Amino acid sequence: MPALPAAEIARVFRQEYGRAVAVLVGVFGDLDVAEEAVQDAFAAAVQRWPSAGLPPSPAGWIITTARNKAIDRLRREASREDRHAQAALVHARDEPVEEGPVRDDRLRLIFTCCHPALGTGVQVALTLRLLGGLTTAEIARAFLVPEPTMAQRLVRAKGKIRDAGIPYRVPDEADLPDRLRAVLAVVYLIFNEGYAASAGDALVRRELCAEAIRLGRLLAELMPDEPEVMGLLALMLLIDARRPARTTPDGQLVLLADQDRSRWDRDRVAEGQAIVRRYLRRNQPGPYQLQAAVNAVHSDAPAAAATDWRQILALYDQLLAITPSPVVALNRAVAVAEVEGPEAALALVDGLELDGYHLFHAIRADLLRRLGRDGEAALAYDAAIALAQNAAELAFLEGRRRTLAGA
Repeated sequence: MPALPAAEIARVFRQEYGRAVAVLVGVFGDLDVAEEAVQDAFAAAVQRWPSAGLPPSPAGWIITTARNKAIDRLRREASREDRHAQAALVHARDEPVEEGPVRDDRLRLIFTCCHPALGTGVQVALTLRLLGGLTTAEIARAFLVPEPTMAQRLVRAKGKIRDAGIPYRVPDEADLPDRLRAVLAVVYLIFNEGYAASAGDALVRRELCAEAIRLGRLLAELMPDEPEVMGLLALMLLIDARRPARTTPDGQLVLLADQDRSRWDRDRVAEGQAIVRRYLRRNQPGPYQLQAAVNAVHSDAPAAAATDWRQILALYDQLLAITPSPVVALNRAVAVAEVEGPEAALALVDGLELDGYHLFHAIRADLLRRLGRDGEAALAYDAAIALAQNAAELAFLEGRRRTLAGA
C-alpha cells in the first residue's frame, strides 16, 4: 500500500476539524477539552494513517479517537481532584443530546460562540478558529491585525467563557435574532477565506466555500423571514458562481473583467438573482443584500464592457451610508474609477487608511498605471507584493509589476 500523502491528511483536517470540535463540545460541554482532543486525534492520524491508510470514515475515526483521548485525559486529571475535569467527565457521561431550534452541530456552535457576553469581533474570531478551519494567522489577516494580537484575543475569549461559566447550549428561539449579526459575519468570513485564501498555494479553498454555503442554507431554513440571512446566501451563491472561471487550469488568477462568463454556474446565478429580487422588494436594505445586489448586476452583464457601473456605484453609495468602513470605501472607489475615471478614484483611495491591506496597494497601483504614473504604480505594486500571502495573488501582482519593469 503506497504511503498516504501528508496533503491528504491536511485535506481531512480542513474538512472535518470544525465538525469534530462541534461534536466534542456537545459531548463534553467544554471548549478547551474539545479542541485539545481533536488536535490530539489529528496528531494520532498523522502517525497512523500514512502506513495504515485512510479509514473508511475519516470523520468518524477522528471524532471517536478524540472522544477517547479526552476521556483518558480527563480521568487522569480528575484523579488529581481537578473539579473542572470531573465536571467534564460527568457531562460526557450523563448529558443528553440537546434539542432546540438549531439542529446542526456546527451551526449550533456558531450561535453559542456568538454569546452577547463577548464582543462581536471576538465572537467572530473565536468561531472562525473553532469551525472555519482557519489558523490564528489567517484570522489575523482577515481582521487586518498582527497575529500576536489575535492570539491574545482568542486566549482572553476562552478565558472569559471559562471564568464566566458561559454555557454551550442552544439559545432559545427568541434569542437567535440578537446573535444574528455575528453569525452572519462568521459565515461570510468562512466563505471569503474559501474564495480568496489569505495564504497558501491555491487561490480557492473549495471546502470552505461549500461549508459556508451549506451553513447559509441552514440559516435560510431556520430564519427565512430575515432579509439579511437571504442576502448573505444570495451573495455567496452569486460570487461562488464565478469560481469555475476565476483561475486558469494551472491555478493562475483571472480578474473579473477577463473571465470567460460562459463558464459561470448559471444555476447559482439564477438562484442568487431570484433571492435578491425577492428581498430587495421589501425595502429593508442591509449590507449583505446590497453586496448581493452589486454581484447580481455583475452577473447580469453578458460581457465586462456591458456592466452597469452607475448602478453598482449607486448601490455602493447606499452600502457606505449604512456600513461606513475603509474596505467598503475602497470597493466603492473601484466603481468610481469606471464611472468618473481613475483620477477621481485615486483621490478617494489616497484618503483611506488601509496601509496594511494588500488589496489597497494593488488597487492603488492599478489606478496609477491607468493614469500613466508608472513609477508610482511600481512602488504600489511592491507594497502589495510585500503584504500578499497567497501564491496565486502574489504571482499575479508580480506579473503586473514586471510590465512596469522599465519604470
